[in-house]
Amino acid sequence: MKKLLLPLTCALTLVLGASTLLAAEGPGTPPPPRPGLFFEEVWKQLPKGGENPLVQDHIANPALELKLYGPKSDQLQVTGFDGNDTNPTHTWSGLAGAGATIAFKHKTNYADFSKGARVMVQSKTSGFHKLHPFIKLADGKTFIGDIELGQTVDFLFEEFRLEQVKWIAFNTELGMTKGNLVTEIDLSKIDEFGFTDLQPGADHGPGGWSDVGIVRVYANAVPR
Repeated sequence: MKKLLLPLTCALTLVLGASTLLAAEGPGTPPPPRPGLFFEEVWKQLPKGGENPLVQDHIANPALELKLYGPKSDQLQVTGFDGNDTNPTHTWSGLAGAGATIAFKHKTNYADFSKGARVMVQSKTSGFHKLHPFIKLADGKTFIGDIELGQTVDFLFEEFRLEQVKWIAFNTELGMTKGNLVTEIDLSKIDEFGFTDLQPGADHGPGGWSDVGIVRVYANAVPR
């Protein structure tokens, strides 16, 4: 009987000791919080309404500067209705060239995309058109990512983490990629962020355009 009680006593001592240790240490250290909202852009329609060329006046966020790149980027348009979730105010690429790019530059901060940053975008596309994320680094180098966004049925939100994106160099003048996927890239100071469509617009009607609605970027700010 004494031989049986000895192992039970040892086991009970170990359990009680472990419980005391856990109680002293607490439930553990929680992970760091995700980066907060760096910027949101919802676009705003001009007083005349309808379809009109995309300009700085369409930017609703006073902290952002609009940048346009690529073939016929001056033909990127804005249409839709402010506050309407069926046809919200959005950009439209039906008249633009392949690789026309929309980008946002924060006036006072770079974005740090290296630590849990993520993007949420409301978009709609037609045919086989897709939107690719675009970045411009603090040193002026430009890249687009392999993530493809856009669906043909409705203006829906999609979200992705920047760590999951693979990047390739992008010629903003020609609207073309160059070289191979980059294996290492410093994402700690992003000067501009936006989207490009590598296919040319096919005018009005279905089959040949992409739309960008609300854009939200969650990242840590780095002062310029």
